[in-house]
Amino acid sequence: MSEVNGKDFVLEKSPEGSYLFGFGLKKKLFEKQSQFQKIEIYDTVHHGKVLLHDGFFMLSERDEAIYHEMISHVPMFVHGTAKKVLVIGGGDGGTAREILRHPGVESCTMVEIDGVVVDVCKEFFPQVAESFSNPKLNLIIDDGVAFMKNTQEKFDVIVIDSTDPIGPATPLFGEDFYADVFRCLNEEGIVVAQGESPFYSLEMQQKLLSMNFKKFQWTSMYNFSNLTYPGGLWSFFFASKKKHPILDFRSEGMEKLPPRSNMDLPFHYYNSEVHKACFSLPEFQRSRLVSWISI
Repeated sequence: MSEVNGKDFVLEKSPEGSYLFGFGLKKKLFEKQSQFQKIEIYDTVHHGKVLLHDGFFMLSERDEAIYHEMISHVPMFVHGTAKKVLVIGGGDGGTAREILRHPGVESCTMVEIDGVVVDVCKEFFPQVAESFSNPKLNLIIDDGVAFMKNTQEKFDVIVIDSTDPIGPATPLFGEDFYADVFRCLNEEGIVVAQGESPFYSLEMQQKLLSMNFKKFQWTSMYNFSNLTYPGGLWSFFFASKKKHPILDFRSEGMEKLPPRSNMDLPFHYYNSEVHKACFSLPEFQRSRLVSWISI
């Protein structure tokens, strides 16, 4: 927390000091140091409740649907017939919530390293965490890297809903981990992962693409706009064994997805036009990644 011009703000500061931003603060609701990270929840003036891990914003009530729709529905509507889905991370439950709206999904396994995150999100973000009561969800509190290395299961879609590549999430951006991801995907499998900022993390995006370019038939980044992450523009990494993210995209069934309990629209951000457009990258990003983009 910090005071600016006599008003309280909850702030995020980059480790290297390149940016500082925040939201007007009403009050602190929760703080706890878990085994893995410091977890904080604040009530803010215009963005509702916000969740922070080790001082970094993870979600706000005002725009959480944007992130969770874009990480979930892009791979799901490209695959079209996904029955078994795996989520690594995603302890707030929002990604699983969106995946389980697809009626063809038979099971969604979620592996989250920090059970404290799950518990506090159930309490403070019930509209995000509603998936935890879904009988199709298999929640496992464990290290996602170890789970991927040891499991013999195969999945149609794998979603890596991780924090930034520091602390417990660091191995989720490694080559050994993605070798296990490839092994655990079915023949038409797709993986999507949190891909950091094109403004601040192009080297990390280059790493994600370059180490997967030869494994998968199709690789790319895709973008979305948001309120909660630095720079406002954020990326997801996409890789597919067979399905092309645009040519194989099918919008049939969008109108049939069951609604969310807290929203009157079927989608807050995502639609068929956004799906096609999100793979069109700005030139400063595309030109530095083009060597490893195959779409």
